[in-house]
Amino acid sequence: MRESFRHFEQNKVVDLIGLGNAIVDIIVNIEDRFLEVNNLKKGSMNLINSHQSQSLLKDCEVIKQISGGSSANTVVCLAELGNKVQFIGRVKNDEFGNFFSSDIKKSKTIFNTQPINEGAATAHSIIFITPDAQRTMCTYLGASIEFEPKDIDFNVLKESKYLYLEGYLWDSELAKNAFLKAAQIAKLSNTKIILSLSDSFCVDRHRESFLELIDNYIDIVFCNESEVLSLFKKDKLDNCKVEISSLCELVVITQGSNGSLIINKNNVEEIKSMKKGKVIDTTGAGDIYAGGFIHGLINNYSLKKCGEIGSICAGQIITQLGSRSNIDLKKLIK
Repeated sequence: MRESFRHFEQNKVVDLIGLGNAIVDIIVNIEDRFLEVNNLKKGSMNLINSHQSQSLLKDCEVIKQISGGSSANTVVCLAELGNKVQFIGRVKNDEFGNFFSSDIKKSKTIFNTQPINEGAATAHSIIFITPDAQRTMCTYLGASIEFEPKDIDFNVLKESKYLYLEGYLWDSELAKNAFLKAAQIAKLSNTKIILSLSDSFCVDRHRESFLELIDNYIDIVFCNESEVLSLFKKDKLDNCKVEISSLCELVVITQGSNGSLIINKNNVEEIKSMKKGKVIDTTGAGDIYAGGFIHGLINNYSLKKCGEIGSICAGQIITQLGSRSNIDLKKLIK
């Protein structure tokens, strides 16, 4: 594959800064019947309020609790691979907020965002895992959607090679404003800007503004097949090849067990999936793939090698519960 992708500015001191919803992931095992009774579509991401959260959790046994959120998962993966990274997200000074801050710092991720003392509680997402390893998320966004420009140290953005943004932030007008200001400063500072489309339902809600955002600011898009089909309102990837190749400099599409596609203008690289054992939980697989891929970019590897590293990381994470690897990813990649 002949690449035309330009790598980062070599003299920057931070590898990546991620902006996103600061969410505590609460992992629960359930049977399919639970989804039917609660009118939940398997594989979906649903926004809920605090009352609904309490109702859903009352008859469930919590298996694991993790500092999560899409962007945070990617940032932590990068930290565990030895990169200098920072996460910016809003939490409250409460039990979940204190847990999030403590937990994410264990990975050596920099997290300096000051917690709020008033307002909505720290966000949390209940991740229901069915026996087929599919995850259905019910998320209370709480304090995370009050994320605003004053929560960001814009000077540090200028020192970062990459800025990573998650599409979920687009659901809040305050967060959207912060998102746009960060993108503007990053662009002026020659910081490469990465967007994760996050969720096909999120794309449905913001299709036109996402396309405008990508056109104006974004260098790299990460998405899965359903998200890119939603973006272009198509039923097959073959029907939107032209649109994908002209979307931005680099588009990376994950396809689950079918691997992934790396599209750099008209050049397409197919990467095989690399499952490392029995599939237990697909939570965060796309986020971890992005982390592995970006690790390759930071090290100026070929796009094919970036994709292979992403595939290895994702192949490991689906063999365990939750989005934090229980083995050393650096050793696994070697």
